[in-house]
Amino acid sequence: MTDLALPPASAGIRRGRTTWERVDLPRRTTLAAAVLVVLLVALLFFFIVSNGIALFTASHVTLSSVLNTSWNPDGGAQTTFGILPFVAGTLGVMLVAAVIATPLSVGLALFMAEVAPGWARSITRPAMEVFVGIPSVVYGWLGITVLVPYLRENFAGIGFTLGFSWFAGSLVLALMILPTITSVAYDVFLAIPADLRTASLAMGTTRWQTIRHILLPAGKAGLATAVVLGMMRAAGEALAVQMVIGNRPVMPTSLTEPMTTLTSQITMDMGNTVSGEPWNQALWFMGCVLLLISFGFVLLVRRFGRPGANA
Repeated sequence: MTDLALPPASAGIRRGRTTWERVDLPRRTTLAAAVLVVLLVALLFFFIVSNGIALFTASHVTLSSVLNTSWNPDGGAQTTFGILPFVAGTLGVMLVAAVIATPLSVGLALFMAEVAPGWARSITRPAMEVFVGIPSVVYGWLGITVLVPYLRENFAGIGFTLGFSWFAGSLVLALMILPTITSVAYDVFLAIPADLRTASLAMGTTRWQTIRHILLPAGKAGLATAVVLGMMRAAGEALAVQMVIGNRPVMPTSLTEPMTTLTSQITMDMGNTVSGEPWNQALWFMGCVLLLISFGFVLLVRRFGRPGANA
């Protein structure tokens, strides 16, 4: 039997590309959007940094007058722009807030992922979303009307004579970052393969032993990322913390004493300055420091998010 071979298709029969396919508008649109985002970030970075370094290049302020603990921007011949109290206050408030919020957040995430029945999970998850949507001014108002008077009236004997304090700011901030850490930690526990749980329980371990020896070690990189994201949220918070922290530009020495942060000082002083004067430039330089702190957190997130970070 003779094999019948089909003749090759004529090139003229092939369907030509339409104008829409040649232009590839969806791809070009998404590429333009990505480039625009990168450009906006670069412009924002340039604007903040250029205004910040003008403190040294245009106003000729020395680095020693910035890296000290004295903040006196309108002191004439005694003018100093020491930002160390604000940097220490920002880092201190974030650290204490993370120490308070992390155990609660991880515990709540474990409860929702491993312990809670379906009806309880259907309540706690929407509740977390509601917490995220509450404006920061509401947290600050609750802090200034409830928390601060409570500390002043009940704990004045241990140092809370004013109520406005480092601890009050950290407590309000811990409440604000709790939903962020909880949501990320919950997703981390859900992403852990079910085979690990099944194998552990099959060996006769209890649920708590499985959580302690299997789930927590398996998710430690993701949990670290959750904490870092929460601290990033805390680093940029200004209004709620400003309302309860006391706003005293001194180095933080006690949880019971007033202090201030970078964001609080920027929001309080920016309206009292004139663009181009050293005081205004010092505030922009404080914004540069905040930007560096944010970049540091981004690097930590990328570090913990790399494959093999749990090893």
